[in-house]
Amino acid sequence: MNNTHSRRDFLKSASALSGGLVIGFSWLGNKAFAAEVVDTAAIPHEFNAYLAISPDNTITIYSPNPEIGQGIKTAFPVIVAEELDVDFNKVNVVQANLSDKFDRQLTGGSGAIRHSWDRLRNAGATARELMKAAAAKKWNVAASTLTTKDGKVIGANGQSISYGELVEDAKKLTAPTDVKLRDQKDYKLIGGWHKGVDNANLLVGKPLYGIDYQKEGMFNAQIQRPPAFGLKLKSFDATEALKMPGIVEVVSFDNKVAIVGKTTWEIMQARKKVAIEWKKDEDLESTEDHDRIFKSHLDDPNSGDTMRSDGDVKKAFADAAKVIEADYQCPFLPHSPMEPMNFFAHVKADGTVEMAGPTQTPGRARSSVSKLLDIPEDKISIELTKMGGGFGRRLDDGYAIEAAHLSSIVKKPVKVTWTKEDDITGGYYRPAVRYRFKAALDKDGNMTAYHLKGVGLNTGNCTRQDNFPAGAVENVLVESVNYKSPITTGPWRAPITNFLAYAEQSFLDEVAQAAGKDPVAFRLSLFNKAITNPVGKITYEPDRFIAAIKMAAEKSNWGKKKGVSQGFSVYFSHNSYVAQVAEMKKIKGTPTLTKVYAVTDCGIVINQSGAQNQIYGAITDGLGHAMYGKLTFKAGEPEQKNYDSYRLIRMNEVPEVEAYFVDNGKSPTGLGEPALPPTGGAIANAIAAATGKRLYSQPFNLEDSKVESYL
Repeated sequence: MNNTHSRRDFLKSASALSGGLVIGFSWLGNKAFAAEVVDTAAIPHEFNAYLAISPDNTITIYSPNPEIGQGIKTAFPVIVAEELDVDFNKVNVVQANLSDKFDRQLTGGSGAIRHSWDRLRNAGATARELMKAAAAKKWNVAASTLTTKDGKVIGANGQSISYGELVEDAKKLTAPTDVKLRDQKDYKLIGGWHKGVDNANLLVGKPLYGIDYQKEGMFNAQIQRPPAFGLKLKSFDATEALKMPGIVEVVSFDNKVAIVGKTTWEIMQARKKVAIEWKKDEDLESTEDHDRIFKSHLDDPNSGDTMRSDGDVKKAFADAAKVIEADYQCPFLPHSPMEPMNFFAHVKADGTVEMAGPTQTPGRARSSVSKLLDIPEDKISIELTKMGGGFGRRLDDGYAIEAAHLSSIVKKPVKVTWTKEDDITGGYYRPAVRYRFKAALDKDGNMTAYHLKGVGLNTGNCTRQDNFPAGAVENVLVESVNYKSPITTGPWRAPITNFLAYAEQSFLDEVAQAAGKDPVAFRLSLFNKAITNPVGKITYEPDRFIAAIKMAAEKSNWGKKKGVSQGFSVYFSHNSYVAQVAEMKKIKGTPTLTKVYAVTDCGIVINQSGAQNQIYGAITDGLGHAMYGKLTFKAGEPEQKNYDSYRLIRMNEVPEVEAYFVDNGKSPTGLGEPALPPTGGAIANAIAAATGKRLYSQPFNLEDSKVESYL
């Protein structure tokens, strides 16, 4: 049901039903490049995406991936416009609603561009060649004699005709199946600077987000969840709440109490009047308990699963000239997107379900609702809205399920909205983790062994056992412990690596210092070893690491600045490589973070503006949470409940950032997350260089290190 509805919406929006040309193509696997002119009277089911050209020369594409601020709504049309050879400002993107026809209709893992790169280029090139074929037939010349520019086909004698004027002729042709893509040297749009297509609407506050969503006849709802992890609902009394203005119902479900009413404000007031009694269901863990759990598992040689074992680590440590060991730890963190969780659902009497809201995983939400309500998935439609931040929080479908579940109970269309307190105390946090590192050096300062053991609370595997320095050291042992806690966790921007990178890169600086070597030179020697004498499985490309490191050292004038303390870090995640140098200066006698250089190898950059913003945002996020983010627990209850107690970075605390990109012509990889992981390490290493003090836990203890983070 929802698939056909989505396609028809697109065709209408593209003006295809009033004389436009529509080219259908598939996003699925090896069918991605197959395209043909679509008969708009009979929408073909074998296609799940469309590119439309209207008589007024407007280009429209149908995009599956939810826009969460990563800029794909701008990057996608840039790719199409490049191959189609049209003015970028003439290309529009229609956000697709949930459809079974997409194989990856989600936002996560920094994978949207990587997945869509070839598909979009081929769609644009197919349309371009179709236009040339239509002009060639019209002019009775060979298509090979024609070129394109700015949405026009140009003949050998200089005559030209716009794509819009060729629509009717093109509709009679069959789309080509083998098209040539442009060489990177000929790009006019890709790699340029392009404003976000939604910028103007955002500036004037045009409703775009889930929080803006309204539906006639809709009721609002808020939900009271257990105040501590490990509690269960015993009873509730809503007598007083139901007397208050605008309140319609108060019901319980799934260990929660929901207040339904006309307006959010009325619900918030009534919520205070609901008397709820909770009872203990599981252990009520405190931060002190977590510290004990971490230590006991790290100290227990029999605790943990072996994730990787190369060589003979035990013998290498026994033979070492020097052994370096350190523990690093991080706290739980909420995601804290600016837009709180919200979702609309209407479970109708006819057996269908209508849903709308901001989600990174609409397919998962639909599947979960289908199982919960025993309603076939093809009876459930989900409209996707723009998201006001996510950082992994909206990979979870719990808040969407809540809306559907509540609607099924009260038999009304409802929109569930979380408060900021709900969001910070409601779980799905970045897991708390502690790592123990150990390295062995020979008499020449070469690292001969590396041992990492990690303990995470609800992390699964809290290591990345095949990442650097694995592959560059003869003897490697990586172990992981997953402790099951009542505190709910989930992916947080750059899952696992968001903290592992800081810990690893800070520790490697300690190892380099113990070896008497420059931190950058120390790492380069390891990567050269991974090229000349690799050990076991390697998931990274050492030469790409080396290129990013050398550029970062060059741009930052590494080790050559007077009066400046520098810290280095480099990391590989989401198929991209990021090297960073953080700088500190003494201002009024206090070491102060002043600048961060970032060099990224993410392959071809689509939009410089969007790419730069991703780097700035990731570094700011990484800096802020390394410096300030902390969520602690007392008897299962979060002690920080809103921004008055949960510290976020402020604008005046963000240092200058210089972002550069390695231009190697490789296909694009991830960019939404990779610049965050190395940030903490670069800053911690700069602090160590400036103060002589190593920081082993987040958030950084600025009182002890006497460091200010603002200019």
